[in-house]
Amino acid sequence: MHDIRALRADPAAFDADLKRRGLSPIAEYVLRLDEQRRQYQTELQNKQARRKALARDIGQRRCTGEETGSLEAEGITLRDEMEALEAETNVIEAQIRVCLEQLPNRLDTRVPDGPDENANVVQKVWGTPRTFSFTPRQHFELGEALGMMDFATASRLSGTRFVVLRAALARLERALGQFMLDVHVGEHAYEEVHVPVLVQDEAMYGTDKLPKFADQSFRTEDGRWLIPTAEVPLTASVSGLILEEEKLPLRMTALSQCFRSEAGAAGRDVRGMLRQHQFEKVELVSVTTPEKSDEEHERMTRCAEVILERLALPYRRVLLCAGDTGFGAAITYDLEVWLPGQQAWREISSCSNTRDFQARRMNARFREQAGSKPQFVHTLNGSGLAVGRTLIAVMENYQEEDGSITIPEVLQPYMGGEKRLRNL
Repeated sequence: MHDIRALRADPAAFDADLKRRGLSPIAEYVLRLDEQRRQYQTELQNKQARRKALARDIGQRRCTGEETGSLEAEGITLRDEMEALEAETNVIEAQIRVCLEQLPNRLDTRVPDGPDENANVVQKVWGTPRTFSFTPRQHFELGEALGMMDFATASRLSGTRFVVLRAALARLERALGQFMLDVHVGEHAYEEVHVPVLVQDEAMYGTDKLPKFADQSFRTEDGRWLIPTAEVPLTASVSGLILEEEKLPLRMTALSQCFRSEAGAAGRDVRGMLRQHQFEKVELVSVTTPEKSDEEHERMTRCAEVILERLALPYRRVLLCAGDTGFGAAITYDLEVWLPGQQAWREISSCSNTRDFQARRMNARFREQAGSKPQFVHTLNGSGLAVGRTLIAVMENYQEEDGSITIPEVLQPYMGGEKRLRNL
C-alpha cells in the first residue's frame, strides 16, 4: 500500500517504476480521482458550515417568533446534497483505494532493468557442479525407482500436484526441515514459531496477498485462507502493533505446510515435486527499522546460503530485475540450486525486502523513544529453505549410478546414522 501523499509529491517516479515492471502508468488517473475527492470534501465542508449557520439562525428566529420555514427547507436541501456528496466521495475513495492496493512496491534503485528472468543478474556462484560418470536422473525418476516417491497414490487421493513420500525419503524430508530450523534458531538467532496454517482476510491483505493473489491461494468455506507461506502469519503477528525500537529487529522462523493453487502455472513442471499444491518450507521473517533493513536483507540471504553450503549444494545468488521482482518486494535476491537431472539452476529461496509496503497495509509501527511519533517498520521475508526443493536437490546431487542416494553428512545424525538411501 502506498501513501497518496507520496504519489502526489512525485507522480512521475511512480509511473517510471510501473514502466520498469512492464505496467501502464496510473498516476494521472489516481490524481484525477484524488482531486475530485478533495473538491467534494471542500464542498461538504462548506455545506456543513452553512448547515451550522442555518441551525443558529433557526434557533434565533424561533426565540423571537419569526418564520423559519424557508430556512428549514434550505436545511433539508443541504442535508440531501451532503448525503449525495458523501456517497459520491465514498465511491471515489473506494476507487482510489483499489488503485493503491494494486500498485506494486517501489523498486530499489539497485534493481536492474529488464522484462523477465533473462535480465536477472548473477551476483555470485558457490560450489562446483559434480561431474558424473553416468547420466544423472531427475528426482522423480530416482524416487519412483526407490519405491519411496508415489505420485499415483497421491493423485488418487488428492488429484495432480501432490506426492506421497515413504520410508527413508519421508524421513529425509523431515530431517531437512529439522536441520534448517536447528541452524536458524541455534546459530542465526531466529525465534522458532509454530503458526496456524489458516488465517483470516486481514492477515492475507496485510502481507500483500490480497486482493491481487486471491486466485493463487486456497480458501475454506468459512472464509479463511490456507497460508501460501508462513510469511503471512509471521509477518501479520505484528499487525496493528507499536514496537519499541530496542526490541528490533524481530527475527522469526517457522517450518510449516504451505498451500498454493498455482493458478496460471498450467503446463509448468508438471512432473515431480517442483511445483506442488502442498509443500513444506522453512520461512525467515524480519521486522526492523528503515535504517537497518538493507543490512538485514543481506543477513537473511546469507542465512539461507549457509544451509546450502552445509549441504554442499552448488548454488548461485541472483538479483532479480524489475520485471521479475515480486509485487510486494522493493528488491529480491533469489538463490538458485544446481539440479544435475535437469541440467539447470532452479530457485530454492527468495529473500525480499518489502520496506514499509506491508507495514502500511497492516499498520505495523515502531517508536524510537518514549513520546516520539511512531514510524512504519520495514518487513523482510525469505525461504530458509523450501524443504521439498532442497530434497530434490539432495537427491539429484547425491545420486549414485545404482540409483541409491548418499545422505549428506550433516543430515546423517537426523537419519539415525544411515549414510545411504537404497531401494525398498
